[in-house]
Amino acid sequence: MGKVFNVALAVFAATGSFLFGYDAGVMTDVIASPNFLAYFHTSNKEPIIGAINSTFSGGAVFGSLMGGLTMDRFGRKMTILIGALICLLGAILQAAAQNLAMILVGRIIAGWAVGLLSMAVPVYQSECAHPKIRGLIVGLTQQMIGVGFIVSTWVGYGAAHAEGDLGEFQWRFPLAFQALPALILAAGIMFFPESPRHLMETDREEEALRILKKLHYDGTNEEWIAQEFHEIKTTIAAEKAITAPGWMIMFTVPVWRTRLMHGVAVQVFTQFTGINVIGYYQTIMYESLGIVGSRALLVAGIYNCVGPLANLFFIVFLIDRVGRRRPLLWGAAAISIALICQAAVNSQINLDNPSNGLSIAGVFFIFCVTVIFSLSWGPISWVYMSEVMPMQIRARGNAFATGIGNWLVSTFWSQVSPIALDALAWKFYFLFVAFNILVTIPVVFFFFKETKQLSLEEIDLLFGDRALGTLPDDLDKGEVVHPEELSAEKSDELEGRK
Repeated sequence: MGKVFNVALAVFAATGSFLFGYDAGVMTDVIASPNFLAYFHTSNKEPIIGAINSTFSGGAVFGSLMGGLTMDRFGRKMTILIGALICLLGAILQAAAQNLAMILVGRIIAGWAVGLLSMAVPVYQSECAHPKIRGLIVGLTQQMIGVGFIVSTWVGYGAAHAEGDLGEFQWRFPLAFQALPALILAAGIMFFPESPRHLMETDREEEALRILKKLHYDGTNEEWIAQEFHEIKTTIAAEKAITAPGWMIMFTVPVWRTRLMHGVAVQVFTQFTGINVIGYYQTIMYESLGIVGSRALLVAGIYNCVGPLANLFFIVFLIDRVGRRRPLLWGAAAISIALICQAAVNSQINLDNPSNGLSIAGVFFIFCVTVIFSLSWGPISWVYMSEVMPMQIRARGNAFATGIGNWLVSTFWSQVSPIALDALAWKFYFLFVAFNILVTIPVVFFFFKETKQLSLEEIDLLFGDRALGTLPDDLDKGEVVHPEELSAEKSDELEGRK
C-alpha cells in the first residue's frame, strides 16, 4: 500500500490536530457573540475572557504531560483514542453550560484532551513516516490545525446570525460541533496500525515488520525496509540495555538533555511568534483598527483560510527539500518585520475617525504573519520536535516539550494578552519582535541541526547519540562510539549537518 496508506494514516490521525485548531479557534467567535456576553454578564475585555482561554491552555499542559505516560504504557493510537473521548466530554459540558463555571470546567477538559492529542499525533505520524516525506507527513498536523481554525470560524460566523429566541445558538452550536470530529476520531483510529517503533519497543517484531511493509513497500524496496527494520531494532535494543525508567533520564543523559531542549525551544519560539495571540484575540485587534461586529468576524474567517493554504503549499512542495533550519531563520525575521509594520499602522489609527486605508494595511500585516508562520514555524515546530527525540524518551520528551514549551507558554499569553492589548495597544507587538531578534534567531542559527530526509535512527547519529547498536562509553558523559558499518558518505553527510 505504501505511500498512499502512509498519507491516509497521517491525515486521519490529524483529526486530533483538527480538534486542536477548532477548540483553540472557536472561542474567537464565541467571545464575540453578544448573546454569550449578555448570558454570562461579562465583556470581551474582562479578565474572565482571558481565563476562558488560559484554562484551555492550562488543561492542555497537564494533558500533554499525561501523554508521556499513556504513550509508553498503552501505545500511540490508544493515546489518541483516549484524547478523543476526553474531548467529547469537554464538548458536552461547554455546549450545555448554564454558568461560567461549566464553561471553565469544559474548557479545562477540552484543553486536557487537546494537549494529549497535540503531542501524540506528531509522534505517531513521525514514527510511521518514510524519511523522505516525513516533513509532509508530520506537517499535516499543522495543516489540520489550520483547517480546524477555518471550520471554527465559519461555523461561528454562521451561528452568529441567529437572533431572537435562537440567540443562544450563536455560541452553543459552535461549542457543541467539536463533538463530531471527536466521535469520528474515536471510532476510526483503532482501524489503523500501531507505530512500528512502539511495536518493536514492546517486543512485537513480526507485527512491526508487517506494518513497516504496509506503510512503505512500493514493490521494489524490500532491501530498504529490511535495513530500516534492522536500524530500529538495534537502536531500541541498545537504548533499552542501559536506560533507567522514569522522567529524570531525559535530564541526566547529556545528549538526551540537549535533544530535549531542542524540542522545548522550537515550541517556545513558536509561541513567541505571536501567532496564538492573534488566533485567540484577532477580533479585538480588528477593533483597534476600526473593524467591528460581523465585519470583524468576516475578516477573521478570511484570515483563518489564508494560513492553511500557505501551509499546504509548503509541506507538499518545500519542507522536505529546503529542510528545517533555513525556514525557521527567515520566518522569525520576516514575522518580526510584519509585526513592526503592524505596530506602526496601529499607532496611527484614530478610532473616532478610522482611516480605511490604515485599517486595510493593519489587516494586511496581520495576514502576513499567518502566511509567513505557515511557511516556517507552523509545520516545522511539530516536525522538528518529533524528529529530535530518541526512541527511549520520545513519548516523555514530546510530552514535556509540548506541555511546557507550547501549552504553558500559551497559557501565559492567553491570560495576559487581552490585558496587554488594552494597556499597551500597538506597543505590545514589540515584545515578540524583541524576543525573535535577541533569542530565537541566534539560538536557531548556532544550535539547531538540519534533519531533513534522515531516518529517526540517523538523527540519533547526527546528535552524537547511540544508534544502530552502539552504546555510550560513559553514560554520564554521553560519549559515544560511532558505528563502524556506517558508510563514509553517510558519515560525511551527518557531520556536515552538525
